[in-house]
Amino acid sequence: MKYKLIQKPNPLEPEADRKWYASPVKTGTINNYQLSKQIAGHSSLTRGDVVNVIENIIDEIPKYLMEGYSVNLENFGTMRLSFSSKGVESPEKFTQEHIKSVRLVFTPSPEFKRSLKKASFEKIKD
Repeated sequence: MKYKLIQKPNPLEPEADRKWYASPVKTGTINNYQLSKQIAGHSSLTRGDVVNVIENIIDEIPKYLMEGYSVNLENFGTMRLSFSSKGVESPEKFTQEHIKSVRLVFTPSPEFKRSLKKASFEKIKD
């Protein structure tokens, strides 16, 4: 994984000297076509079959999340929805408008975490 160094202040100590921190460098973006082509190369499925599965997963996951399910993709991890709300003085005063900040929470599986621990790092030249 490539990184570069950036100088930042410590938000808890804004008057302190800035320090240098590693920051990941985005290499690019992989889209459904590229991903499906790679997956098809490792299986008996065609690229079109893989695209179909990816697109169906993308369509189905939000439906289940909005119904209150968590979605467990085994060796990848689990997704669930969470949200925050404003507080009110009594239950009778609470309305849906008090619900804010719907977020997707992803918890990687132990297998997925282990695969990420194998990362190696390379500083890019400025």
